Amino acid sequence: MMSPLATLLARGKKAARHAPWPRVAVDADAWTDAAGLLGRGECALLGLWGDGASVHMALLDEAANAVGVLTLACPDGGFPSVGAQHAPAIRLERTIRDLWGLTPRGAPDDRPWLDHGKWDGGAVIPYAFLPVEGEGLHEIAVGPVHAGIIEPGHFRFTVNGETVVRLEQRLGYVHKGVERLMVGKTLDEAAIVAGRLSGDSTVAWQIAFARSAEAALGVEVPGRAHFLRALMAEIERLANHFGDIGAVCNDATYPLLLAECGMLRERTLRAADAAFGHRLMRDRVIPGGVAGDLAPDGGDAIRSLVTFVRERFPRIVEIYDGAASLQDRTVTTGIVRPDLVRRFAAGGHVGRASGRAFDARKAFAFPPYDIVDFDTPLFGEGDVNARLWVRIREVEQSLALVSQILGRLPGGPFFVDLPRKRSGVEGMALVESFRGDCLAWLRIGADGRIERCHLRDPSWFQWPLLEAAIEGDIVADFPLCNKSFNCSYSGHDL
Repeated sequence: MMSPLATLLARGKKAARHAPWPRVAVDADAWTDAAGLLGRGECALLGLWGDGASVHMALLDEAANAVGVLTLACPDGGFPSVGAQHAPAIRLERTIRDLWGLTPRGAPDDRPWLDHGKWDGGAVIPYAFLPVEGEGLHEIAVGPVHAGIIEPGHFRFTVNGETVVRLEQRLGYVHKGVERLMVGKTLDEAAIVAGRLSGDSTVAWQIAFARSAEAALGVEVPGRAHFLRALMAEIERLANHFGDIGAVCNDATYPLLLAECGMLRERTLRAADAAFGHRLMRDRVIPGGVAGDLAPDGGDAIRSLVTFVRERFPRIVEIYDGAASLQDRTVTTGIVRPDLVRRFAAGGHVGRASGRAFDARKAFAFPPYDIVDFDTPLFGEGDVNARLWVRIREVEQSLALVSQILGRLPGGPFFVDLPRKRSGVEGMALVESFRGDCLAWLRIGADGRIERCHLRDPSWFQWPLLEAAIEGDIVADFPLCNKSFNCSYSGHDL
């Protein structure tokens, strides 16, 4: 018996040169049926984006780890709303309307999303926040400019006393036009742009872009390149988790652990610099492999890091677990229900803290994750504490992965030349970052240049859950809850 996703794909006309998963052109009825599958929880939404006079929808069958892309032509400038049946699609549809002018017919929310009313050069149009209704309620507006060196985002709280009744977000302040910047670039030039979508995930995003390009061109990179990419990705994961663990504890008024984790993060970044010539390892991953080999003393620097962390990190965990004042702030704060996580297909620490085990490294086992041993930490409480424990356990897993990768690092080349004259081919990749799954999709046009590229950050499906997480908690817990999510503004705003 065919799965619901396979049945849908069988109704469309298959694109000839789309890899590694199929893309099919469908009619409006099949598109609407796909929205129904999402609404009933029979598939998960991976992405929804515009492409000239067409829209694309990427679906995941989690039970079978199968992916498919549906394409609907929009000759009349519109398409049936997916958000009408599946709420996680609403912000994506609003973005399609802003960027491509395509209208989701029947959409429950027709407000702009990335467009703040300035793109047409006219007067700024006030954003229509949801109305405040009820006795004793008032609003608190926070941002977009915040205290501290962080990106801009606006948060509109409706509160009853100190209790949050509703939170509504307004994002898009750091929209950079990434998708437009991609058009006409060579693969090497576009890889640089991809690595700057969200700076804390530069390695993950460049791996995602590189793998989508390699899939389109039918190229397999050398084994050493796969291992070096994974080594960088796990180091990036360590650095970010150290930063997040310390920051969450600091927001719970425990700066000692901020200092301790800050030291571990700094040691991690220095090891990355010694091994790969850049603290964030930016521009180290390129289509075809990696830009340079591991430095002669790079392996020793990373092994020294692993030893140091294994000596210091358990004490940090012990302090966190034994501090009653910390537990009082993090336990039962900012709960995200498991059904919401499944509905939004939220990945990373947000998903795993609420029982969703999806991990692209395991689901699709791209090299070298197909031959190394690691577990995906899973918790069910869905609170700040659970999201912190996911990070703690992932630090332990990443340390083990780094040791395995170094111990099994193959010799040989770390780069392969790509064919430059193939055009009309499309590729897609799903890669696990420290924050969750990153989706990259591209089409290569004339002269090997990018004709269309779409990058979907995991934050797209995590930001809405922050609104749900803070509901019923007090305003003072929002910074703590927000940091436990650590969604990317830049990655979301494109």
